[in-house]
Amino acid sequence: MGRTQRLNEKHGIPLNSLKLYRIGELASSVGLTTRTIRYYEEIGLLDSIRRVEGGKRVYTDQDYQRLRFIKRLKDLGLTLAEMQELEDIYRIDRTNRRVLPRLLHLLERHATRIDNRVGNLNKLRNEIVRYQERIKQKLNNLDDVKQGPKNDDK
Repeated sequence: MGRTQRLNEKHGIPLNSLKLYRIGELASSVGLTTRTIRYYEEIGLLDSIRRVEGGKRVYTDQDYQRLRFIKRLKDLGLTLAEMQELEDIYRIDRTNRRVLPRLLHLLERHATRIDNRVGNLNKLRNEIVRYQERIKQKLNNLDDVKQGPKNDDK
């Protein structure tokens, strides 16, 4: 096959008909580092490595969408291990039929953890406010002692 006829391995589409990104372009457009993208490739979250003449890596819009999805899951609190679990499920079925319920379960679990953390942080904030009030009272008492007794007879 000639250079212009190299095909996208997954879909049989000629690479020259796809929008291709270099790793730096992809990294800046998605908001990740090139090292992070390479790491995602190493661990199997991004498995669509393509190379053009000279052996340089190139990425497609599909890779761009995939990385945006991975970044979104990370922002939502999923761990890389959880994302790999979802990827493994998808690789077996090649459908989202089992992936989406599992993702929903993981997101519910993360939301519950966040609710617990928010509750704990609210308790901590209330303790801080109460402690601040006690310190203010102590400061007022110290100021009263320093000024001595008030003389209201004058």
